[in-house]
Amino acid sequence: MTAALRLARPEDLDRLMGLVSAFHAEQGIAQDADQRREALMPLLKGIPHGCIYLIGPGRAPLGYIILTFGWSVEFGGMDGFVDEIYIRPAVRGRGIATEVLLELPKALAEAGLTALHLEVDRTHEATQKLYLRTGFKPRERYMLMSKAL
Repeated sequence: MTAALRLARPEDLDRLMGLVSAFHAEQGIAQDADQRREALMPLLKGIPHGCIYLIGPGRAPLGYIILTFGWSVEFGGMDGFVDEIYIRPAVRGRGIATEVLLELPKALAEAGLTALHLEVDRTHEATQKLYLRTGFKPRERYMLMSKAL
């Protein structure tokens, strides 16, 4: 894989905070730095509920992908959710996200995941095309619903 993936660790927090902050600003996600840090740190420390991969060079990552894990009776076992994927604007359009979304699921399947899910803004047609190109399909009968607790 040319868009090398590296599992992020606690020492990557500062580097990751900048990337996540940029993504959240771009998407209009309101979250202060303390909330962001508290949400990221358990994933960096290795809790079994998810992980973060940095994309590209370790010292200057091109982006990141955050995965969370669950269990699906419908899909027959452990599944994953792409919570966030972000590529720096300056390097978008070079196939990096496509490569990550084609190769990472193969590795996850080898590790025992049975399905990978994600959500996409209904108005972002280019992002929808990316996800379709990489094998994700809309579930016509279903829509994601959330309740903040």
